[in-house]
Amino acid sequence: MELEEASGEDKGQRKSLETSLEGKKVVLVPYMREHVPRYHEWMQDPALLLATGSEPLTLDQEYQMHLSWTQDPNKHTFILLDKELIAGSFVHGDPHVEAMVGDVNIYMNDPDDLQTAEIEIMIAEPKSRGKGLGEESVLMMMTFAVENYGIQKFCAKIGDSNAASLHLFRKLGYVDASYSEVFKEVTLELPVTEQSFKILVI
Repeated sequence: MELEEASGEDKGQRKSLETSLEGKKVVLVPYMREHVPRYHEWMQDPALLLATGSEPLTLDQEYQMHLSWTQDPNKHTFILLDKELIAGSFVHGDPHVEAMVGDVNIYMNDPDDLQTAEIEIMIAEPKSRGKGLGEESVLMMMTFAVENYGIQKFCAKIGDSNAASLHLFRKLGYVDASYSEVFKEVTLELPVTEQSFKILVI
């Protein structure tokens, strides 16, 4: 897997706002304001709301949420671009809305343990599912998180009905750590070891 990093002109921006990662099948780009309307459309789908544990928001609320995400140093969001859908060549700084198909996030929720990150992946566009984009995006995000945030353990909280996501994370070496009867949710974990990091950078 090859990762290409590009920096924006404004060096004062947070790294999350100036970095793009390019893989074989996907490009991960910063979550930009231009992405919000399409993202809002996705979040009108009851199935996606259920899968992501999200509440429906108005478009104005979605813009406010976007702003809070991009300003929070303990959260990092990339929008997934399907390389097959990019019009012309990829240009860093261009939102390429035509190719956005999902997102991948990490959250450092515990202020006493900023080396543990919760990771989430969503492929919202049906036409881009089943192509390996989710697996590549998770590996790219994990590599980025280890190298830039010093993450030592990842966890993923997945609804027990989301068979595709459970299969993906177990395939990547995550193991079941706990189950919530209340939320019908499995928590999976993967510590970052020398062996697991080798898998990330292949």
